[in-house]
Amino acid sequence: MPAHQASDFLALHSGAGFVIPNAWDAGTARVLAQVGFPAIATTSAGIAWSYGVADGGALDPAVMFERVAQISAAVDLPVSADLEAGYGDTPEEVGRTVALAAELGVVGGNIEDAAGGSLFPVDAAAERLVAARAAAPTGTFVLNARTDAFFIGGMEDPFAETVERAQRYVEAGADCVFVPGVTDEDTIRRLVAEIPAPVNVVAGLSAPIIPAPTLFSLGVKRVSVGGSIARAALTAVERAGQELRYAGTLDFLDGALGYADVQRRFDA
Repeated sequence: MPAHQASDFLALHSGAGFVIPNAWDAGTARVLAQVGFPAIATTSAGIAWSYGVADGGALDPAVMFERVAQISAAVDLPVSADLEAGYGDTPEEVGRTVALAAELGVVGGNIEDAAGGSLFPVDAAAERLVAARAAAPTGTFVLNARTDAFFIGGMEDPFAETVERAQRYVEAGADCVFVPGVTDEDTIRRLVAEIPAPVNVVAGLSAPIIPAPTLFSLGVKRVSVGGSIARAALTAVERAGQELRYAGTLDFLDGALGYADVQRRFDA
């Protein structure tokens, strides 16, 4: 990828706010790029589902990286990779994961602070981000630190936990803080005020669904959608199959792109 893409991607985080859609293969990345988005993210969930396995570690990391490389090569845009928890038990392994991602051409990545439904101790999570930052120096890779204090649930004070972790992660070198699982507008506004870095919120993960313009008005700088587009696509496949199987009709084609239209989207 051109060297300027990392700086261009980082600059997006200081503007009025931007939406970054999540692709799961080269084809979806190209379609989303043609729509006009300024950057593309990958979705580990969508990639896993495309291989016919569940999200959450069932897919071999080597296969995940192969797909990430295909997505990066398919578009002339900054690509940020969903690196889950860093694919390693130690900070050194997380650092190697980030270095590999950078070699594949992506200019950013998410690192989660939880695995197996439990948060890492905050010191351990911060050490993993320090290693990630060292593997991809500032200016070459946008490090998006994800904290799952709201997403996991069951925590006495997820707001305070999120803020504490976010502050530690920024000190460790994170460029952005990703907080999934929070859907209350006032809470989001308060998080933005307390977190000393651009905040990424995922839209569409759970109800109530907050539109991107509203999230921007709350101070959110980056809005992603995780596996939501993949879920919508798989829902369309299932509904089309049910219609064919039980009614034999093809109403699912209403509004669908024609063959020639699809071909034009992939015509090199």
